[in-house]
Amino acid sequence: MELIPGLPYDIARDCLIRVKYKQLATVVSICKSWKSETESPEFRRLRKATCTGQKLIVMAQARVNPSQASNIMKNGVSPVYRFTLLEPDTGDWCELPPIPGFSDGLPLFCQVASVGSDLVVLGGLDPVTWEVSVSVFIFNFVSATWRRGADMPGVRRSFFGFASDFDRMVYVVGGHDGDKNALRSTMAYDTAKDEWLSLPDMARERDECKAIFRHGKLHVIGGYCTEMQGRFERTAEVFEIASWQWENVLDDLLEDAMCPKTCVCGSDGELYMCRGGSVVALKGSTWQPVADLPADVSNIANVTAWQDKLVVIGTAGFREPYMAYVFDLKNYKWKKMETPQQYSGHVQSGCYLEI
Repeated sequence: MELIPGLPYDIARDCLIRVKYKQLATVVSICKSWKSETESPEFRRLRKATCTGQKLIVMAQARVNPSQASNIMKNGVSPVYRFTLLEPDTGDWCELPPIPGFSDGLPLFCQVASVGSDLVVLGGLDPVTWEVSVSVFIFNFVSATWRRGADMPGVRRSFFGFASDFDRMVYVVGGHDGDKNALRSTMAYDTAKDEWLSLPDMARERDECKAIFRHGKLHVIGGYCTEMQGRFERTAEVFEIASWQWENVLDDLLEDAMCPKTCVCGSDGELYMCRGGSVVALKGSTWQPVADLPADVSNIANVTAWQDKLVVIGTAGFREPYMAYVFDLKNYKWKKMETPQQYSGHVQSGCYLEI
């Protein structure tokens, strides 16, 4: 197959591999052979192996109009959320095209996860009617287009845990129904087949839990049952994909009964989270402080792990602008990212992917 006339296949492929992600949509529209090449799993693998891909942090972030920023911060105007991208290697920020039909902003509290070159968006509340959404939307970074996935089945749920295996599956765990009853039910969505699968129920109800894919297993951390209503547990549960069953409940995984939203898995396989003004890491069975948080991100909105680093989004105080910092897990040093005013809004959720 001749990708570029007059060039050997390997050289032509190397040229395509170096195309920036923002130009990939143009590349796939040129001809069938370029489309087939750039959409293949091998193409994505080669970009990663040759370090020519772009690393992206995707966030559901409140829109900030620089001319109205002070009014939003001071008067508490209800924010409108959209998807923003931060390229941490370059410090570049931009926006994703909006989801078709959501001109009033993203569903509030929607969840996001990456699967290959796709961004998967689930759930949330309609920003106008506050109706719980069961919609699934998928943005493909190669074609730069949105598509609709099969609706989330079962009871309409909110504040559920959401995690990806980074291959083809995403997992939905816990949350609560329309009557605020915490849920034990779990399910998985196969992005390649556009199909939902039921998983066995967890041992406990877990509203506002955190789901993390770690060591090939699904970890569900914290949350609370219906009777506790906001009083978080310290326990966790682990789902073994190979055996398709839950392991025994892990008691006291968290040292404090707190919201686990900042808990992430680093590239070293260790768990990290922000607690009490510090970044802490789970060493064996003990959470140990590894660094103090910078003062202007002491109130954390979102933490995302990428390679051997964490991207931390936070603010110095109520109605202050949100800032971005990168924390290096090798030397425990902070690097402040320049955050333009239009990208200084609150972040509800986020994820990492490499294109």
